[in-house]
Amino acid sequence: MKKIIVLFGFLCLSLFVSAQTSDDVVGVWINPKGTGKVKIFRTGEFFYGNLIWLDQPLDANGKPKLDKENPDAVKKNRRLQGLLLLTGFTFNADDKIWENGQIYDPKNGKTYSCKMTLSANKNELDIRGFIGISVIGRSEVWKRVE
Repeated sequence: MKKIIVLFGFLCLSLFVSAQTSDDVVGVWINPKGTGKVKIFRTGEFFYGNLIWLDQPLDANGKPKLDKENPDAVKKNRRLQGLLLLTGFTFNADDKIWENGQIYDPKNGKTYSCKMTLSANKNELDIRGFIGISVIGRSEVWKRVE
């Protein structure tokens, strides 16, 4: 009986420790290549992410890199650093994912549907960008920056 109580207590503790809250995604994340950092923040019920750091923020002419691939001519002169890349995510507590958001890829100027899933240790974020259904898409794992 003592073993069952200890086992039950351990199980309850492990469930408590691994439980995720919606704000667990808030913080600074670096992409797999180490070329950019995104700060994810919450506004009301929604989550967003700004590109706050680039390993090479300047172009060949020594000027800040711009959003030159954007299909909207007005937006081509925006600086990449500070650009809003993640928009409109909501937290699905049942599935433990941030969903219904979009991710903007400044390398090709396209915006994709996106969902994000946090690892159990809360230090890795699986970013899945897709068109239509999530099966047709691409994933990256971002790491939390302390």
